[in-house]
Amino acid sequence: MTFLESMNSPSQLRDLDAAECEVLTKEIRDYLVTTVAGTGGHLGPNLGVVELTVGLHRVFESPHDTILFDVGHQTYVHKLLTGRMGDFSSLRQRDGLSGYPSRAESEHDVIENSHASASLSWADGIAKAHQIKGESDRHVVAVIGDGALTGGMAWEALNTIAADKSTPPRKLIIVVNDNGRSYAPTVGGFAEHLDELRTTTGYEKLLTWGKSTLRQSGAPGRAAYSAIHGVKRGLKDMVSAEQAGMFDELGIKYLGPVDGHDLPMVEKALQRAKQYDGGPVIVHMITQKGQGYDPALNDDADQFHSVGVIDPLTGKSTPSKQTSWTSVFGQEVLEIAQTRDDIVAVTAAMLLPVGLAKFAEAYPERVFDVGIAEQHAVASAAGLSYGGLHPIVCIYATFLNRAFDQLLMDVALHGQGVTFVLDRAGITGPDGASHHGIWDMAMLRIVPGLKLAAPRDAARLTEALAEAVAIEDAPTVIRFPRGSVGADIPALRRLDDGVDVLREVPAGSAKDVLIVSVGPFAGRAQEVAEELADQGIASTILDPRWVLPVPGGVIDMAVEHSLVAVIEDGVKIGGIGSQIRSDLRAADSRIGVLELGAPDEFLPQGTRDEILEYAGLDVATMVSEIVHILPAEVRNRAQQESRRAV
Repeated sequence: MTFLESMNSPSQLRDLDAAECEVLTKEIRDYLVTTVAGTGGHLGPNLGVVELTVGLHRVFESPHDTILFDVGHQTYVHKLLTGRMGDFSSLRQRDGLSGYPSRAESEHDVIENSHASASLSWADGIAKAHQIKGESDRHVVAVIGDGALTGGMAWEALNTIAADKSTPPRKLIIVVNDNGRSYAPTVGGFAEHLDELRTTTGYEKLLTWGKSTLRQSGAPGRAAYSAIHGVKRGLKDMVSAEQAGMFDELGIKYLGPVDGHDLPMVEKALQRAKQYDGGPVIVHMITQKGQGYDPALNDDADQFHSVGVIDPLTGKSTPSKQTSWTSVFGQEVLEIAQTRDDIVAVTAAMLLPVGLAKFAEAYPERVFDVGIAEQHAVASAAGLSYGGLHPIVCIYATFLNRAFDQLLMDVALHGQGVTFVLDRAGITGPDGASHHGIWDMAMLRIVPGLKLAAPRDAARLTEALAEAVAIEDAPTVIRFPRGSVGADIPALRRLDDGVDVLREVPAGSAKDVLIVSVGPFAGRAQEVAEELADQGIASTILDPRWVLPVPGGVIDMAVEHSLVAVIEDGVKIGGIGSQIRSDLRAADSRIGVLELGAPDEFLPQGTRDEILEYAGLDVATMVSEIVHILPAEVRNRAQQESRRAV
């Protein structure tokens, strides 16, 4: 049995000697590559924190000491060391192991959400709770990446942590996992400061050479290595003292930089931080994303930040022959930028995932990556608009939650022409509860003047983007899901206000159900209509294209039917169906509205189809709900017609 296979508790790590730990770290890397290659997941970040995580669990006693992981996609090693090796074949699958910390899985997991920059606030609160309860023997350790430190929330927490003058001081340790990257290389002034700390240790190269060469050449070589090591330490103390001044001025003890792949050095630094009794400590660890796996290290894009199923030997995946929503947007925004020099793009550390690579390559001066700082991204976009440009803010739908105040008060209140493109909108799949982008439409419904489009296919995405950037006095939003875009679905006709009619009831027939399809549900709506037709129930299908505000054509056609069924890829409470219900009431209509959307709960992980079924958005369930809520006279008539047809 390997060391890893025998690992049921992190306490077992403290029984291993240095040589055994070195074997364990290799076992962990080999296991991660083999396993994640078969499931997909965040491979690069976890390969980069093997020694760091082993060191944390050897020095601190989780869960008595609280270890917090910011973002949480780098916790696979933590999961392995806390007894979850046997679950890794189900990683990110329905009812399987989460790709992020999960309280349901282990008492060692604390923060579940995958939104960055919150760990220091959690740490501040937990440390205060320990202090008030007199639990002076408990440490709180927050592991935060250099990318997450570009978020303003982290600095709000640092400001509070540094200002604490309580006696005795709280036992709070901040480990900066500095690999120079979030998805892509980290940007911003703080990143540059860390880069100075990182690069001023050029003498590390000499030390590395000495370690690998001189120490293997007998007593004289070892003596030379010791001399170089002593000089190195003196240089490091002198240079780091100057560069680390920012932290010292905050009142936070700074230790580092430390080679995050040298386990003895990692443990020594963490022990020093643990024993320090003068207040909070920052331990600066230098790590390498993808460490120990050449395909990841050689990947310039994101060093295998997140991968699908790959060949573990080569790191190569089977290329997809399908076109993604993201790539359609990326090509179209480039073409618009080529015709309008006022078009600029803003993103929050996600330039590649949101499809801006081509735009940035062609017009680097017109693409702004602000780091993991969605609030700043949106407020800055308001300024860009005021300055005469038309910014397109590109983020995941789930991360818009963080910038709602800026959208409302900085963009909408001021009537600024800013376009928001929300990737990964709706039910996304394997990343779980905090990554599902299901709240955006319910939130944005209350923003005065805002216009929101949900394209059903690539052609409609192209149309919507062109229409959105033509609006200069209000925020516009375009949302689309993760994955492949599918074939275009043509309309039978388009109403005067831009609403597309996808299916119509034959002339002279009863108009039973109006199905309002929001975004990519158009194909599924057609399946629902066919199933209803088999039961003698006639349906009309509308795609509003622009769903907020609800076009008048939807309301006009709704009153001609016995029931309106709204299929939407967002929470049904407060969503588009709720808005249509409200608009019908305002039009003095009592037509029933059935909202078919995501339930008001945090949805689990799984494939998109699995979660749609869980949410009741599969065809069979939607048909059943529609039939159940139809007026009795409509159901009875349909049943009679079906019998006659048979």
